[in-house]
Amino acid sequence: MSQTPDSVVRTYIQQHRAAFLDDLAEWLRIPSVSAQPDHAPDVRRSADWLAAKLKETGFPTAEVWQTPGAPAVFAEWPCEDPQAPTVLVYGHHDVQPAAREDGWDSEPFEPVVRENRLYARGAADDKGQVFFHTLGVRAHLAATGRSTPAVHLKLIVEGEEESGSPHFRALVEQHAERLAADAVIVSDTGMWSEDTPTVCTGMRGLAECEIRLYGPDQDIHSGSFGGAVPNPATAAARLVAALHDEHARVAIPGFYDGVVELTDRERELLAALPFDEQQWLRTAKSYATEGEAGYTTLERIWARPTAEVNGIGGGYQGPGSKTIVPSSALVKLSFRLVAGQDPGQVEKAVHAWAEQQVPPGIRCEVTFSGATRPCLTPLDHPALRSVTRAMSRAFEKPVRFTREGGSGPAADLQDVLGAPVLFLGISVPSDGWHAPNEKVELDLLLKGVETAAYLWGDLAENWRHAP
Repeated sequence: MSQTPDSVVRTYIQQHRAAFLDDLAEWLRIPSVSAQPDHAPDVRRSADWLAAKLKETGFPTAEVWQTPGAPAVFAEWPCEDPQAPTVLVYGHHDVQPAAREDGWDSEPFEPVVRENRLYARGAADDKGQVFFHTLGVRAHLAATGRSTPAVHLKLIVEGEEESGSPHFRALVEQHAERLAADAVIVSDTGMWSEDTPTVCTGMRGLAECEIRLYGPDQDIHSGSFGGAVPNPATAAARLVAALHDEHARVAIPGFYDGVVELTDRERELLAALPFDEQQWLRTAKSYATEGEAGYTTLERIWARPTAEVNGIGGGYQGPGSKTIVPSSALVKLSFRLVAGQDPGQVEKAVHAWAEQQVPPGIRCEVTFSGATRPCLTPLDHPALRSVTRAMSRAFEKPVRFTREGGSGPAADLQDVLGAPVLFLGISVPSDGWHAPNEKVELDLLLKGVETAAYLWGDLAENWRHAP
């Protein structure tokens, strides 16, 4: 009896499993820590290693792209059909710092398998999830008999994600023509749990600012001047108190302009997730939930914009007392943004709001650092349906939907390239990203391989017929 395409894919993966894991372990041994200058040669070595391995996989083009910081890797494998859709896969090859004395049970850059789990820095974040695409595309070719992928397949694997991607947007803008794609697949994310495969449909954006308040030219005596001149520390406290209303909504005029509201269907899907709020609180090391009235915890952290006080200070901070009116105070704020919000408009709104909050005699300076746009893919997008079908085939169960509360460089790809961003990740919360004993579940890693093997054919078959 002839094998089905799915059985061909699974057989191929099992036959090449050992070699795939050996290659991944070799890559994981390279300590590509972008945040530590001493490891700059290792980050370069990691990029060179990946480019060579992608050529070995079959990509006719695999290049190392220089940046003012760490290098990125670009690869391309055109489809023989010029009308096929173009898909760009994003990931990163740099990793977080790690040392045995941090609490690792083994050397962080010497991969070890225990209980069908691969332990090493980068195993899940993000080398393992980048690398599953190499075996995935080969399994796709084996199952279909093709000599090229069913889509024009591209990869961009940056080397500075763990350092905040300071040069990534400029790199994308510089190479926008070569990176052009109909869809972007981000494999730097995770699933809800081992038993609940999920696809992320959106990621919040981020805007950060520092507000400095200035009063007297120097600290002055509170007995001689207190109560008769404005106090910057008091102004900072009032400004922070005015940030939210009694319903925990952000009280900055215009802040919610353009916000894309959750649909009833999206709220139903989030409510259907097996969310244990008490366990979540234990993970957060907190004791109670709080937030915008009318929304659940998951809705608040995934689909609603927020304003957080990250720091506040001013005046004397040492032991004992120092009776002064301080000359200055400081507030640090961050804003998580959702689809429909423009970071530039939020910045203008915050400037206007802050100026209105301070009394005469207090000078206010608002400084914003770089911003990240939010990204959201509608549930009915054809590319998202392809990702969902491919993952469902691999896991042999229904796939649910999540969002991410954090921010990342995926939005730069969406913004510059004008392409929808889809998320394909197989990591689970217990993998311990950025923590000691980071690991990846090998069964899930191979499910990622299998999902990628199904995805390219599904996209090619259904993209053109999308409404």
